[in-house]
Amino acid sequence: MIRELLPFIAITPATIYSLLTFWCGRQFFSDPGQGAQVQPTSAPRPQIPAVSILKPVKGMDAGSYDNFASFCRQNYPGAVQIVFAAASADDAVIPVIRQLQADFPGHDITLVVNPAIHGPNYKVSNLINAFSSVRHDIIIVCDSDIRVSPDYLRSVTAHFEEPDVGLVTSPYRTSDVDGIAAAVEATGFTTEMIPNVLVALQLEGLSFALGASMAVRRRALEDIGGFPALVEYLADDYQLGNKVHRAGWRIVLDTCFVESSIRAERLTTVLTRQLRWARTMRVSRPGGYLASGITLPFPGLLLAVLAAPTFFTALAAVMLLYGTRMTVATIYSTRFVRDRILPRWLWLLPVRDLLSFCSWALSFLGTTVEWRGSRFSLKPGGTIEEIV
Repeated sequence: MIRELLPFIAITPATIYSLLTFWCGRQFFSDPGQGAQVQPTSAPRPQIPAVSILKPVKGMDAGSYDNFASFCRQNYPGAVQIVFAAASADDAVIPVIRQLQADFPGHDITLVVNPAIHGPNYKVSNLINAFSSVRHDIIIVCDSDIRVSPDYLRSVTAHFEEPDVGLVTSPYRTSDVDGIAAAVEATGFTTEMIPNVLVALQLEGLSFALGASMAVRRRALEDIGGFPALVEYLADDYQLGNKVHRAGWRIVLDTCFVESSIRAERLTTVLTRQLRWARTMRVSRPGGYLASGITLPFPGLLLAVLAAPTFFTALAAVMLLYGTRMTVATIYSTRFVRDRILPRWLWLLPVRDLLSFCSWALSFLGTTVEWRGSRFSLKPGGTIEEIV
């Protein structure tokens, strides 16, 4: 009897966690109090805060012009300033920004080019260099590969009507993929990243931010020492949110998704990026990251197959686990995230689970990461040192 039950015991943590992510997703997306209270266009808001959007850039992304232009096409009655921060006047994205300025002459669009380096995180160096041009008290740091819907600003800024909110972060998805490599990454957003964030939100509240979109109150940013407090870290998004949280401010997860544009890449490039994220999270949250291995589906699946006394027992355990996983993943894709990734790429889910386990395991076997053409050594706590 015990041998018959062992395969099902092995898959229990991953199966229960999958069901937990479903419950957390349902709680978040069905509770209007969790997300932004986006007002109809004709309805007045008590206050319409002016917003500065700070975008560090380096090189071209997939659809760079359309990504940038989406921030100029906002259904937002307040003042909006967009500040691009680049390190080199020769950067390939500069002509795109100049074209944007020409196409939207009525918009407040500034380009700051400054090569000054303040620490090993060059993205944060760009933010520091451009910060003196930021005029407003709600500051949105948004990655260059992000595209937003017309109601994005209304949704995000609505949360700042609550005086204890210091930072609002947005979940991200990829709705259009080109090839298997992009699909591997996009399915990770839907089946791992978003569910994990929602579990953290429901069980303990947010103590971190997602780098795709972070709207921070100027006072909260000042309380943590500004952008210079982040320049020694690789995971500046995590550190920004964590420091704001520890300074006593509340972090809110908005319900308005932003789109991450993924270019066609080689699978090795995607896997290298996954390993970088894994090692970064390991040093940032060592205890929680180690414990997260219990919920990974692949080790439980492997143990179930090895421990099963018969082929049919093993098959039953596999079908139970992946029947649950695929059902929850499809619900996330079609009802919660609405990214149109699944069920087309549902067959990738076991592959994605294998790669996630490999990234988790390999994260403990080294401290070196590659980021934007440079190699860095990760230090305890998440600080980095460039390897020359």
